[in-house]
Amino acid sequence: MLGEQTGTLQPAEGALIRLGGDVHSPRELSASDLWSLSRHECEVEFSCRKRGPRRHRFTGPLLLDVAHLAEPAFVPGERKDRLRYLISIRARDGHRVVLSWAEIDPEFANIPVLLGLTRDGDALDAEGPQLVVPGDVCGARHVSGVADVRIRSDSGD
Repeated sequence: MLGEQTGTLQPAEGALIRLGGDVHSPRELSASDLWSLSRHECEVEFSCRKRGPRRHRFTGPLLLDVAHLAEPAFVPGERKDRLRYLISIRARDGHRVVLSWAEIDPEFANIPVLLGLTRDGDALDAEGPQLVVPGDVCGARHVSGVADVRIRSDSGD
């Protein structure tokens, strides 16, 4: 389930997310910056190796919207150019996952990947945003405490 949200939860100032890589406008985003973006809601179910089946409801901005803030260096109208781009997400604890741009691009897989700011109605400001990948059976890409988002071109060299 995905829908736009306009909640009353207020942001807490805290750790920044670094947004960079092969982009025209690298930046650091505060909790307030993330809370100011359009929020969406998503219910996910996945299996956690340590805790078994999990079910949660997250709200937050789409990763696509966050990534566009940095102005990726690809030619926006060129599909094949966008296909070369990868998004590396790193958590505060060092856990890292990589997505292809095509996974979040509306002209390809169009997966509504979120940077969750709330989980089951509770704000995640203290621990940082959580990457939420709807449809994943395993929870390994549901990264907690996102600290760094890097958009890179895979030039094949």
